[in-house]
Amino acid sequence: MNRIISRNVLCLSLATMLGGCMVGPDYHRPQVNVPTQYKELPGWTSAAPADDAPKGDWWTAFNDPLLNELEPQVAVSNQTVAQSYANYQAAMAEVQVARSALFPTIGVTGSGSKQRSAAGNAGSGVEHLRPVSTSGSLEGNVSWAPDLWGKVRRTVEENKANAQASQATLANATLSEQIALATAVVDLRVADANIDLLQKTVDADKEYLRVVDNQDKAGTVAPSDVITARTQLENAQSKLIALGVSRAQNVHAIAVLVGKNPEELDIPHNATLPTLPQIPTGVPSTLLQRRPDIAVAERQMAAENAAVGVAIAAYYPSVTLSAADGFAQSPLAGLLQAANHVWSLGANATETVFDFGARHGDVAAARANYEAAVANYRGTVLGALQNVEDDLSGIRILAEQAQVLDAAVKDATRGAEIAFNEYQAGTVDYTTAALAQTTQLSTQQDALSVQQQRLLDAVSLIGDVGGGWSADELAHGPVASSK
Repeated sequence: MNRIISRNVLCLSLATMLGGCMVGPDYHRPQVNVPTQYKELPGWTSAAPADDAPKGDWWTAFNDPLLNELEPQVAVSNQTVAQSYANYQAAMAEVQVARSALFPTIGVTGSGSKQRSAAGNAGSGVEHLRPVSTSGSLEGNVSWAPDLWGKVRRTVEENKANAQASQATLANATLSEQIALATAVVDLRVADANIDLLQKTVDADKEYLRVVDNQDKAGTVAPSDVITARTQLENAQSKLIALGVSRAQNVHAIAVLVGKNPEELDIPHNATLPTLPQIPTGVPSTLLQRRPDIAVAERQMAAENAAVGVAIAAYYPSVTLSAADGFAQSPLAGLLQAANHVWSLGANATETVFDFGARHGDVAAARANYEAAVANYRGTVLGALQNVEDDLSGIRILAEQAQVLDAAVKDATRGAEIAFNEYQAGTVDYTTAALAQTTQLSTQQDALSVQQQRLLDAVSLIGDVGGGWSADELAHGPVASSK
């Protein structure tokens, strides 16, 4: 058996000597054109270094206790993240399978048998049973296909890139679900704020109806004013009830995002909106390192490049080396003796002479797949730049709109008070007062809607600049290693 070990060492040494040749193109990341700064940054905020970009628990910048409580659960309990994690584990296993082809396959075979045959004199018709005989063998064997042209190493390279793409997909799924949770929480808070706003409107409309009803009983106003006031109250009540649907759907969405059944989660009413954070964006080139979806596209491109080398390697012959060493004896007694030693060495080589264009087609398909991956990568980068520009423009423009609406809310509130006082004084009809109240509610809802959209754009911007993720994490373990 010492000979087997010696030959294994020899095989490994030969693998090292023969491992310097790999056919196919080496991977180089294609260049993409990125601007030096975002178009929307002037007039909004100055570019900050990438080191100031959100890291880790980015959601804490919104100062919302519900976000702080639930966001960590996404990486643990969200089922979309769990699926991506399982896909990543499978991709890592494929790397292990591919790497194993670089080394010899070593096996041990043992066998034993008993037999007895009949013996007799020719023509006598008399047969005698011979004694039972035993035989056996014990053999170690080694088989190895040296990676002369780098096909196996290109396959390992391809599978490793695919595994890194799966890891980045896991990070992207985690970030996407966290962004979805933050969006749902913002929508829930706004729904609660809208409920409070409409509840105040309902209370005010009840008071207006009481005043108008008293004046109607006194005969100082037209009966139609009572109908108008009652209709206005009922419309406000209807809108208030309808908000219950939106609130319930947001709570259900939040429950599913953290891996719970919709009926399991009960979130108390809270109309306090999250804080609008200041988000440094860095420069556009940092997206190439900070966006996990860009990392997915880049790693897929690397995998397709390696696949070209695998296809090209099919043009070259394959060689397989084999060796066996052991003992064989009949009868079995004394099997492990030098006289029973047997060994063999072998080699075979195969080469395809004619395949009528099959290999050429495989190489052409691999190159085309690589070009498609390059186009997908560049398209992903362009889409990422568009996402950030959209977010920045939304934040900048909505900030200006919010200032105007704040003034409009003050004016509408004051106008509604004046109109109702004038109605009570008899200088205007109730239609004027009702219109002023409707304008006040509509303006307040518009202002709340702009606050909501500013928060959603901030959440979106954090996701579009990569959250707290960095491509450096592809060199380490999985994001959700606690699973």
